[in-house]
Amino acid sequence: MKITPEIKTAIMMIAVIGLFIFGFSYLKSNDVFSKDRTFYAVYNDVEGMAVGTPVTINGFQVGSVQNISFLNSTGKLVIKFRVENKFQFSASSTAKIYEAGLIGGKAIAIVPSSKNIPLAKSGDTLQAAISPGLTELVNNKLSPLQDKIEAMIVNADTALQNINSILDEPTRNNLKSSVEGFSNSMQELDKLGKSLNAIVSGKDGQLTNTMSELNTASKNLATITSDITDADIGATLKDLQTVTSSLSNILKNIEQGKGSAGKLLNDDALYSNLSEASKALNLLLEDMREHPKRYVHFSIFGKKQQPYKPTE
Repeated sequence: MKITPEIKTAIMMIAVIGLFIFGFSYLKSNDVFSKDRTFYAVYNDVEGMAVGTPVTINGFQVGSVQNISFLNSTGKLVIKFRVENKFQFSASSTAKIYEAGLIGGKAIAIVPSSKNIPLAKSGDTLQAAISPGLTELVNNKLSPLQDKIEAMIVNADTALQNINSILDEPTRNNLKSSVEGFSNSMQELDKLGKSLNAIVSGKDGQLTNTMSELNTASKNLATITSDITDADIGATLKDLQTVTSSLSNILKNIEQGKGSAGKLLNDDALYSNLSEASKALNLLLEDMREHPKRYVHFSIFGKKQQPYKPTE
């Protein structure tokens, strides 16, 4: 069969159209030779996402975004994306928009649910979620810091205003006078220090003698302390303790009426007898003084002794 030029032209046009479709699909990240599943997700904001954005599972690309369109008059957006049949996940999984990098733009991550049934089928609408981007996280962190900085600036401004209100013209003059007075005081103190140095320099010999005498006195005191330390103070204290104990026992025995001294101090009858004897002795001495002839007789030739007759 002879191929005419018209047939060749038609075959060439079909091949060109096919290559165009393949190239267009490839540029849109669509694999025309693989069997894909199509899913949908509805968002309030797509964060600047475009057609061809990668779709990943655990960071591995499994598809791409095919179409983005408005869902209704409320402004919600529906994203159509494809996923290859190599990985199965449940219908309750989440399609989360996240930031792929600082300059990588946005991407969709399918977060598989722990519920394995039912499995997601082509044409299902998955739950939608948006992960905070780096810019939003930075703003969330910087906003409290900005509030604190603003509050600090306001407080600093208030403090400066208060300081300005306190440091009025009379106060500044007083501070200036105080500083001048302090400077004069330091000058006088410097003069006093110089005078003391001169006095100390002139009395250097006397100070040396005084220190020498103090050193000698310290040595003598050390010698006395050594002699006291070497003395048998322990034995002396022990003897003193023994004497104190003996004296305490003697006083205790006297208090209890033991011994002659104890009986003398504690026996009332002995005291009465001694008192009566003392009275009788006084009477006897008084009688001897008044009538000595009754007790003393002197005669050359002797005399008969007369019996004693008490006086009335």
